Amino acid sequence: MNSYKILTKKRPEKRLLLSLRNKAGRGSSGRITVRHQGGGVKRLYRIVDFGEEKKGIPARVVALEYDPYRTGFIALLEYQDGEKRYILAPQNLKVGDEVLIAEKTELKLGNRMQLKNIPVGTEIHNIELIPGRGGKLAKGAGTSASVLAQENGFTQIVLPSSEVRKIFGECFATVGTVSRSEWKYTKIGKAGRSRLRGIRPTVRGSAMSAYAHPHGGGEGKAPIGLKHPKTPWGKPALGVKTRKRKRTDKYILQRRKK
Repeated sequence: MNSYKILTKKRPEKRLLLSLRNKAGRGSSGRITVRHQGGGVKRLYRIVDFGEEKKGIPARVVALEYDPYRTGFIALLEYQDGEKRYILAPQNLKVGDEVLIAEKTELKLGNRMQLKNIPVGTEIHNIELIPGRGGKLAKGAGTSASVLAQENGFTQIVLPSSEVRKIFGECFATVGTVSRSEWKYTKIGKAGRSRLRGIRPTVRGSAMSAYAHPHGGGEGKAPIGLKHPKTPWGKPALGVKTRKRKRTDKYILQRRKK
């Protein structure tokens, strides 16, 4: 099934567009800080309301649109006060549907409410980690988390990665799964399509010179020459934990399955 058939044939909302400068992987010093980035087609950024701050004001879905910066689709809402905003479009949301953001509201697709008021077993997305900071979790195409339990002011949820985490019950989340779940079956097909997305060619470290990468150097197809694989900056790259310990680690009840 062609998922683009559900999209509304209209131009994006001009007031909600931004032109972002392409930095091609370079930082403030002008040096490449993220490799393999550059080029790509021109595109305009859509300002998406992840916090969805307009609480208690009903809104109607006036359009479903493609977003070049996102894997899922976005929905254009028109609130009763006349303001328009983009949100992440949940799967099966249709033009003409009504949604509402409130601390406690009807358990309906696209509605947004506090986690403590969402029943166990409900699929949710665009989940806040800190109240009032906007959605941070489960925002990619076809992703959703599931409410596992309510306990002592916290809500336990299972994230798409299979991690089980406690989140403050006052945090907001949207009911449903992010649209375009078939995105994971997309095949790039050819190198040119990657270039259009702004992804430049990636070269194996072992094919480089010794000064350019720890794996480089040697005659012919030489092995990496090191006991363990390393990044170009000499840090261990395989079988070593790279995640720095965070103060929010205490809220993780179960790490993701490998």
